[in-house]
Amino acid sequence: MQSSVSIKDNIQRILDNIREVELRTGRSQGAVRLMAVSKFHSVSEIISATNAGQVLFGENRVQEAVSKFSELKISAPVFELHIIGSLQRNKVKNAVEIASCIQSLDRMELAVAIEKHAAAANKIMHVLIEFHTGEDSKSGFTSVDEMYKTMDYVFTECPHIRLDGFMTMAPLSNQISVIRNSFRKLFHISEAAKRRYPNVPLPELSMGMSHDYEIAIEEGSTMVRLGTAIFGPRENVPQ
Repeated sequence: MQSSVSIKDNIQRILDNIREVELRTGRSQGAVRLMAVSKFHSVSEIISATNAGQVLFGENRVQEAVSKFSELKISAPVFELHIIGSLQRNKVKNAVEIASCIQSLDRMELAVAIEKHAAAANKIMHVLIEFHTGEDSKSGFTSVDEMYKTMDYVFTECPHIRLDGFMTMAPLSNQISVIRNSFRKLFHISEAAKRRYPNVPLPELSMGMSHDYEIAIEEGSTMVRLGTAIFGPRENVPQ
């Protein structure tokens, strides 16, 4: 477990580095948000991060998110929680209740479920489209046509879903060009979607993790999702 001092130092170091990359690439300062991925990390570690000023968190597993962040609603400052893992339909109700954004819309039936539960909760659910750009073990749309069909459905039939942009994971690779091409692919998909839907801003590009976030920022990311770089290696990971 990381101490509160090192978590605070890690967050500050990463934020400084993000700002340096923004400056180097001509991005405006503050263009990129830092998400702390707290999967398998404790409530006390998350509180240490909030005490360091971190407000945006990501969780892969809905059950774990509910367990930890229901408690944090009472004991921690205001936070923003995103569900970033593959989402099963039977978990959507809890995801809508606990999170402000679901970053893993990857099929039409999931949009139907999100709209149903968001409507029941009288809540606007922010959502990102997940597109598969190279990480074989991950989910996401692989067809632009199928993605557009789902987006058309969301814009016409889902008043409780706010589609904010796109998310991807680059492949685990030592080749910078492979990682860069993955992020670049999502950037081009995003730009094409903005042309197709000129009245929808679609501002978010969630891409980049602890090992590749600088490349992601260079390729247009607006949100980087870091876990190990903030909290250190995960301990007691369920098998």
